[in-house]
Amino acid sequence: MAQTIEVLYYVDASADAVTRRTAQYFADGIRDAAGARGKARIAISGGHTPKNAFALLADPSAQYREQIPWENLELYWVDERCVPPDHPDSNYRMTREALLDKVPLSQNQIFRIRGELEPEGAASRYEFDIRESFRLEGAEIPVFDMVALGMGPDGHTASLFPHTEGLHELMRIAIANHVPQQKESWRVTLTWPVINRARDVFFLIEGEDKVAALKSVFAGPYDPETYPSQLIKPATGRITLLLDAAAAAALPPPSAGGVGKLEISR
Repeated sequence: MAQTIEVLYYVDASADAVTRRTAQYFADGIRDAAGARGKARIAISGGHTPKNAFALLADPSAQYREQIPWENLELYWVDERCVPPDHPDSNYRMTREALLDKVPLSQNQIFRIRGELEPEGAASRYEFDIRESFRLEGAEIPVFDMVALGMGPDGHTASLFPHTEGLHELMRIAIANHVPQQKESWRVTLTWPVINRARDVFFLIEGEDKVAALKSVFAGPYDPETYPSQLIKPATGRITLLLDAAAAAALPPPSAGGVGKLEISR
């Protein structure tokens, strides 16, 4: 049975404006989750947009740092390359340099993917860590408060790339996914059913190279093998997009307040 998804998209003219909106979105979501449940569990992605937002969140001269109840935050990753934590390609390293080294988070609040392990071992360890942290039993899967996603020009999200085996996994929390189009690399990623359970799923997307993918994912026919981002259909029935004007060029113009709305059926 098809599900109707409400897509809210916020369009800003500049990269700096997107960074500020993203930082505020994180701060608001963390504060609201901690207030409602005593703890905010968020899963983050790599990329320059989150990197810039993390740097702003960590900046003591900015307005965002003081809004966040750091002691109530647990930080997870959506995906990771199978590289050591000090490797230039590591999502963990990017986050550590931009955020973790500068804010009051203890090690027991940080749940990184151990990319230095062999891929299947890294995925199993990450799934074990999540099960322990969320105190899951049996076939239970976690419910994150926030999941921040990116989208590639090919329509991939997390490390769910077109025509890869990971698109078909329904039962696991985290998996190793072989990505031949990325120099035959391996990635560890949350599965899409886990992402879809989150209370707030949002995409951070910038650049004119994303125009075609955005149009295909949110306005084209349903073809998740080719456009894996179409697998993202949260149980809440809502997706939020934080975009710059270049990426949003093919979407209907937003309202005067910079907010647009679509309804899609998947």
